[in-house]
Amino acid sequence: MPPSTDTPPERGGSATARARRLVVLRHAKSAWPEGVPDRDRPLGPRGLRDAPAAGRFLAETGEQPDLVLCSPARRARDTWELAAAELDGPPPTRHDPRLYGADAEELLDVLHAVPDEAGTVLLVGHNPGLEDLVLLLAAHGAGDALDRVRTKFPTSATAVLTWHGTWQDLRPGSALLTHLEIPRGRRSP
Repeated sequence: MPPSTDTPPERGGSATARARRLVVLRHAKSAWPEGVPDRDRPLGPRGLRDAPAAGRFLAETGEQPDLVLCSPARRARDTWELAAAELDGPPPTRHDPRLYGADAEELLDVLHAVPDEAGTVLLVGHNPGLEDLVLLLAAHGAGDALDRVRTKFPTSATAVLTWHGTWQDLRPGSALLTHLEIPRGRRSP
């Protein structure tokens, strides 16, 4: 799979110089059925429509992940299932209980344990943790993408961050926000 044109080229062959991508997908819009525990909330009608759009964005931009880390909450699992149906052969997926209700620092700890073989990882989870993670990691953004995340990171939003190095090298301010895609919205460069 060729890298996106917005992704910096690889500099040499070492693991520390390898270009990495983190794709952050906030779960699609959920329903709030009475008496249903938060972890078991299903997607609502808008979520059922928008989750496949997130998958189409991944397919159209070549952001096919090598590994998916997904919250075990039903709305996150359903979002990924609908998005993955838009891809050619979904990648390995881990439903990690640490992602449910995680803040940005906890999410970063999970990412530091990603194996070096994974060049692109998709993280499917919840706000405010995901929005805070994007803002924590992104030193800069293409176009107005970073300003848009600061304003709102809505359901089904997909952010793509890039940097050179290992997953353990991912630190606050070390990444570039190359894309922000919001279904029915306009794509940042």
